Amino acid sequence: MTYIITRLCRDCVDTACVAVCPVDCIYAYQGSDHETFPNQLYIHPDECIDCGACEPECPWQAIFEEAAVPDVFKEDTPLNYLMMEHKDDFIVSPTEKKPPPTAEEVEANKHKWGLTG
Repeated sequence: MTYIITRLCRDCVDTACVAVCPVDCIYAYQGSDHETFPNQLYIHPDECIDCGACEPECPWQAIFEEAAVPDVFKEDTPLNYLMMEHKDDFIVSPTEKKPPPTAEEVEANKHKWGLTG
Protein backbone atom coordinates (compact mmCIF):
# COMPACT_ATOMS: atom_id res chain seq x y z
CA MET A 1 0.00 0.00 0.00
CA THR A 2 1.11 3.55 -0.63
CA TYR A 3 -0.09 7.08 -0.13
CA ILE A 4 -1.68 8.92 -3.06
CA ILE A 5 -1.59 12.60 -3.87
CA THR A 6 -4.93 13.59 -5.37
CA ARG A 7 -6.03 16.43 -7.62
CA LEU A 8 -6.57 18.57 -4.52
CA CYS A 9 -2.85 19.33 -4.95
CA ARG A 10 -3.24 20.62 -8.52
CA ASP A 11 -1.87 24.10 -8.93
CA CYS A 12 -1.54 24.39 -5.13
CA VAL A 13 1.68 22.35 -4.97
CA ASP A 14 2.56 23.00 -1.35
CA THR A 15 5.76 21.13 -0.51
CA ALA A 16 5.26 20.73 3.24
CA CYS A 17 4.80 17.00 2.57
CA VAL A 18 8.17 16.80 0.82
CA ALA A 19 9.97 18.31 3.79
CA VAL A 20 8.84 15.48 6.11
CA CYS A 21 9.21 12.52 3.75
CA PRO A 22 12.02 10.32 5.12
CA VAL A 23 12.66 8.56 1.81
CA ASP A 24 12.29 11.42 -0.73
CA CYS A 25 9.52 9.68 -2.68
CA ILE A 26 7.49 12.81 -3.52
CA TYR A 27 8.18 14.09 -7.01
CA ALA A 28 7.44 17.03 -9.28
CA TYR A 29 6.88 16.51 -13.01
CA GLN A 30 9.47 18.15 -15.27
CA GLY A 31 8.33 16.82 -18.65
CA SER A 32 6.21 18.40 -21.36
CA ASP A 33 3.07 16.20 -21.21
CA HIS A 34 1.05 18.37 -18.87
CA GLU A 35 -2.20 16.89 -20.15
CA THR A 36 -1.24 13.51 -18.68
CA PHE A 37 0.69 14.87 -15.69
CA PRO A 38 -0.96 18.05 -14.36
CA ASN A 39 0.81 20.53 -12.09
CA GLN A 40 0.79 18.67 -8.79
CA LEU A 41 3.08 16.46 -6.74
CA TYR A 42 3.25 12.67 -7.12
CA ILE A 43 4.22 9.87 -4.74
CA HIS A 44 6.32 7.08 -6.21
CA PRO A 45 4.38 3.96 -5.09
CA ASP A 46 7.41 1.65 -4.99
CA GLU A 47 9.48 4.08 -2.93
CA CYS A 48 6.80 5.04 -0.40
CA ILE A 49 7.30 3.22 2.91
CA ASP A 50 3.75 3.94 4.12
CA CYS A 51 4.96 5.94 7.11
CA GLY A 52 2.12 8.46 6.73
CA ALA A 53 4.28 11.47 7.61
CA CYS A 54 3.13 13.36 4.50
CA GLU A 55 -0.62 13.13 5.02
CA PRO A 56 -1.04 15.43 8.04
CA GLU A 57 1.50 17.91 6.65
CA CYS A 58 -0.47 18.65 3.48
CA PRO A 59 -2.33 21.90 4.13
CA TRP A 60 -4.66 21.17 1.19
CA GLN A 61 -5.65 17.75 2.60
CA ALA A 62 -4.73 16.22 -0.78
CA ILE A 63 -2.95 13.06 0.44
CA PHE A 64 -4.72 9.82 1.30
CA GLU A 65 -3.73 6.29 2.10
CA GLU A 66 -4.40 4.36 -1.13
CA ALA A 67 -7.27 2.38 0.38
CA ALA A 68 -8.89 5.59 1.66
CA VAL A 69 -8.83 7.68 -1.55
CA PRO A 70 -12.35 9.13 -1.95
CA ASP A 71 -14.32 7.71 -4.88
CA VAL A 72 -14.32 11.09 -6.63
CA PHE A 73 -10.50 10.85 -6.81
CA LYS A 74 -10.14 7.15 -7.74
CA GLU A 75 -8.50 7.99 -11.09
CA ASP A 76 -5.71 9.80 -9.23
CA THR A 77 -4.40 6.47 -7.92
CA PRO A 78 -3.38 5.11 -11.35
CA LEU A 79 -1.91 8.53 -12.17
CA ASN A 80 0.51 8.20 -9.24
CA TYR A 81 1.43 4.70 -10.48
CA LEU A 82 1.85 5.96 -14.07
CA MET A 83 4.69 8.21 -12.98
CA MET A 84 6.80 5.08 -12.47
CA GLU A 85 6.81 4.54 -16.25
CA HIS A 86 8.07 8.10 -16.79
CA LYS A 87 10.54 8.37 -13.91
CA ASP A 88 13.08 10.28 -16.02
CA ASP A 89 10.58 13.14 -16.30
CA PHE A 90 10.32 13.58 -12.54
CA ILE A 91 12.58 15.05 -9.87
CA VAL A 92 12.32 14.89 -6.12
CA SER A 93 10.38 18.03 -5.46
CA PRO A 94 12.36 20.90 -4.02
CA THR A 95 10.78 22.39 -0.91
CA GLU A 96 9.49 25.92 -0.73
CA LYS A 97 7.97 27.51 2.35
CA LYS A 98 4.52 28.88 1.55
CA PRO A 99 1.92 30.46 3.79
CA PRO A 100 -0.76 27.88 4.61
CA PRO A 101 -4.14 28.23 2.91
CA THR A 102 -7.10 29.45 4.91
CA ALA A 103 -9.84 27.01 5.88
CA GLU A 104 -12.05 28.73 3.31
CA GLU A 105 -9.47 28.19 0.56
CA VAL A 106 -9.18 24.50 1.44
CA GLU A 107 -12.97 24.08 1.36
CA ALA A 108 -13.25 25.98 -1.94
CA ASN A 109 -10.58 23.72 -3.45
CA LYS A 110 -12.42 20.60 -2.27
CA HIS A 111 -15.66 21.93 -3.75
CA LYS A 112 -13.88 22.74 -7.04
CA TRP A 113 -12.78 19.09 -7.40
CA GLY A 114 -16.11 17.57 -6.32
CA LEU A 115 -15.31 16.57 -2.75
CA THR A 116 -18.16 17.97 -0.71
CA GLY A 117 -19.83 17.18 2.55
